[in-house]
Amino acid sequence: MMEEWVRTEYLTLMLLCVVLTGRAHTAHSIYPRIRLSHRELWQLNRTWVFQPHGASLQPHTMMLDEGHERLYVGAKNTLFSLSLDQVNTHHREIQWASTDSQIEECLMKGREKLECANYIKVLQRYNHTHLLVCGTGAFNPVCTLVKLGHSGQEGLFALEEDSVTSGRGRCPYDPKSPCTSTLSRGELYIGLYTDYWENDGALCRLNNQTYTRTERDDRQQLSEPKFVGSAVIPDNDDSNDDKVYFFFTEREMDAEGLNKAVYTRVGRVCANDVGGQRMLVNRWSSFLKTRLICSVAGPNGIDTHFDDLEDVFVLKNKDGKNPEIFGLFSTTSAVFKGYAVCIYNMDDIRAAFNGPFAYRERPEHRWTSYEDRVPYPRPGSCASKVNGGGFSSSKEFPDEVLRFVRSHPVMYRPVLPQHHQPVLLQTEPGRRKLTQIAVDRVQAQDGHYHVLYIGTDDSVVLKVITIYNKDTDTMEEVLLEELQVFKVSAPIREIIISSKRQQLYVGSEVGVAQVRLHQCDLYGSECADCCLARDPYCAWDGLTCSRLYPAGVHTKRRFRRQDVRHGNAVQLCNGLQIDGEGSEERLVYGVERNSTLLECVPRSLQAKVLWFFQKGEERREVRGDERVIEISQGLLFLHVKSSDAGVYICQTVEHGYVNTLLRVTLHVLRGEKVESTIDRVSGEKEVKAAARCHSSPDPPPNPSISPRELLPASAPGHISRQWYKEFLQLIGYGDAQRVAEYCEKVWCTDKKRKKNKKKYAPPGGEKRRKERGEENSNRAPRHTMDT
Repeated sequence: MMEEWVRTEYLTLMLLCVVLTGRAHTAHSIYPRIRLSHRELWQLNRTWVFQPHGASLQPHTMMLDEGHERLYVGAKNTLFSLSLDQVNTHHREIQWASTDSQIEECLMKGREKLECANYIKVLQRYNHTHLLVCGTGAFNPVCTLVKLGHSGQEGLFALEEDSVTSGRGRCPYDPKSPCTSTLSRGELYIGLYTDYWENDGALCRLNNQTYTRTERDDRQQLSEPKFVGSAVIPDNDDSNDDKVYFFFTEREMDAEGLNKAVYTRVGRVCANDVGGQRMLVNRWSSFLKTRLICSVAGPNGIDTHFDDLEDVFVLKNKDGKNPEIFGLFSTTSAVFKGYAVCIYNMDDIRAAFNGPFAYRERPEHRWTSYEDRVPYPRPGSCASKVNGGGFSSSKEFPDEVLRFVRSHPVMYRPVLPQHHQPVLLQTEPGRRKLTQIAVDRVQAQDGHYHVLYIGTDDSVVLKVITIYNKDTDTMEEVLLEELQVFKVSAPIREIIISSKRQQLYVGSEVGVAQVRLHQCDLYGSECADCCLARDPYCAWDGLTCSRLYPAGVHTKRRFRRQDVRHGNAVQLCNGLQIDGEGSEERLVYGVERNSTLLECVPRSLQAKVLWFFQKGEERREVRGDERVIEISQGLLFLHVKSSDAGVYICQTVEHGYVNTLLRVTLHVLRGEKVESTIDRVSGEKEVKAAARCHSSPDPPPNPSISPRELLPASAPGHISRQWYKEFLQLIGYGDAQRVAEYCEKVWCTDKKRKKNKKKYAPPGGEKRRKERGEENSNRAPRHTMDT
């Protein structure tokens, strides 16, 4: 009876601990190779988090300033300036809240008090010494300049009061309204809703002299747009031929003319477009748009389209003329929710705008290719030398050209992605939402790779590489890391990447996180560990896994091994590591007819775990059944038999590479012997010890002490609650300290818990937290079990 009670209580506790501490692992690609919690990132010194005191951050825009070495964050009523070295130190801020009269007027219009704050939505570099900042101003937009000083000028960060002007047409009224902006040569290009009721979506350009925009109430140009991104991209060396590209979605009637459908668009205007002289006055004379396609071919010939653009990232090259456009898309179906990333080449985008125009007689009709004569100069072209130089300004264009571009703003050919397919897909039902994307181009030994950093709705950043197989015309997604950058779950709203500093800056309503792009030593010190990681940033240098620098930089160690495309450690690391060399050896005791766990957790979550049993010369693979279960933490015996005694070998298989992680020698104790020991010692202990919650460090394992001494107070005989600690040590459970802390957390009183808190704190942890500017209450003890 007593033995059965011990077995049941221990098994319950063990299974609880497995659930609380376990990590699911599989070789399937949807799982990351490495998963790091917020606490693990902090312990590895890989992240810093800025969290303003007293309120949530609610960032609406962020801007990287490498020259001043600052990150600017536009939030509710505040503009922050953060250090690029460490975002949670030496920050500055400008308070720019709505006035009492503005708030009162806003409330009288029927708005909620929270909406009547000043949310900064536009943040652009105006010149070398100033920022242009615009906020919603309690539904009455305002703009101003913020003085920064010259690069290297310390401490200057101030709002210029005399520069405050109306922000109408430069900033939306509603803080939830989507907008996108870019600034070039002192001119602001912006996509936004210009009115209070959000009926007038427009693409605008503002400078000190002119205000140019799309036609008002023209649903051919814009139809219920959602603005996502924008960029100035030159076509050639003639600056007068520069184009401004806008990325947005629209709601239009579908091809059958029955329902409104969502389409993703890329729109284009000439940067020097000033409108027409008699027609299209202060209106774009060059606005054109076409569709961006991101879809997957179906077996029945019907494609699955990802039509809703969530975010866009423009990855520029050295000359800036041919960047790659990365779009993060989602489906619009209420039944099926999926996400995809597609890449677009500028050559394909330009070809679409240089192709045939689209035409339809009525809104409910299908689009067809326009076959009649197209006037000269070609509608949508810029007044530049490249286009003949016959016109010095758009005001000189013939009325026929302006009339045509106004009635034919849509191009017939859509833009298809690279390889005509997404580079990344997430279609598993119930998985997290994807919100933001940033991309780094990395030079590896076997070519260039795109490293995608994708933000989610639960504070996670996914680090992914994609590999195209030309022979099979397929894409391989490799999920390198899953990083929980914030302690609490919150949607990620902004991601900015600094390739120069090798840092990622991530914004959400709970703060701004700074995360290093890579941590090569995390993969391990062996050649195979580094090769299997397939991280373009990392290579094995003959000693350890370390950062791979481009040729000519830090080339002291020339012995570099890396295989991102295949991760072929068998070939690459042949002869450098013998299987089993350096593997851990462990001794575990199990009690007959009781439960025992042989723990083995691989570093890689994509590795497959295999168990082998060896007794003498015999060696066979262990396969799970109703008595022996393979779980994420290792091999769990529900009922140990004397015949189970022997050596158990834990191996992992990843990309064909077999590695021996652990050899466990299991000794099985006879149940009668343990029971007799329990009975012998049971009467020798005082029952008053049962009420105490022990907080002193555990003594070394003592085989002469019976588990009976350590049973919980609720057990027959009122025996001490320390039973489980010695019992775990007896059977060889490797992390008894962690289980002890969990049980202390469950059983001890609050007073006792506070008393013991210091005992589990890491050395120097308090000082380190103070240096980071974090409160004690925001950090769990280092070893406390996550719940």
